[in-house]
Amino acid sequence: MTFLPDTATLAAFTVAALVLAITPGPDMTLFMSKTLTHGRAAGFAAVLGAAVGLVIHTVLAALGVSALLSASAFAFLLLKIVGAGYLIWLAYQTIRYGSKVSIKTVATRQQSLGRVWLEALGVNILNPKIVLFFVTFLPQFVRVDDPDAVGKLMFLGFYFVFLGVPICVLMVFGANAFARFLKTSPRVMRLFDWAFAGIMGAFALKLLVARANS
Repeated sequence: MTFLPDTATLAAFTVAALVLAITPGPDMTLFMSKTLTHGRAAGFAAVLGAAVGLVIHTVLAALGVSALLSASAFAFLLLKIVGAGYLIWLAYQTIRYGSKVSIKTVATRQQSLGRVWLEALGVNILNPKIVLFFVTFLPQFVRVDDPDAVGKLMFLGFYFVFLGVPICVLMVFGANAFARFLKTSPRVMRLFDWAFAGIMGAFALKLLVARANS
């Protein structure tokens, strides 16, 4: 059994993961807000909580896919096709409405680091969009007939966290400058949107075209 994807798949996933890491979303809103209102330690606690949430999503997604593969290869293929449609919808929504980030800088009552960690963990675990994204995004990088699909899904999920956490940590260190950048650079933000939409759409269309030609 091997859990490592081939070089081309890993390279494509790396590009996608890096773009996702710098695209504003609920996680970024939370840890940037905590950093600006409660300090860097709170920002790091929020990043750690969000990362643990992603690890949990990875394990659950891999186990769910494992059960689906055991039940029916066709059902797994159906998940990939439905997932491709969802990724195209995400790309469309991103281009139409743009990334949503609203960083709160109003001072509030000081929170313990444990409470910040739990809040970030809860935001990730209880967010249905993150659940749906993980279940539909990760399977796009494994074949239906791959006997090592579950191990590769697990690896890709952990690799996603491994790539994203250092970027989030850098954002916490430069929170003030990064917050100003987000507010004053709408054109760059739109570049993030187009990059995200392009990658999601490309993976989805690649799968759908492959199925149409098979």
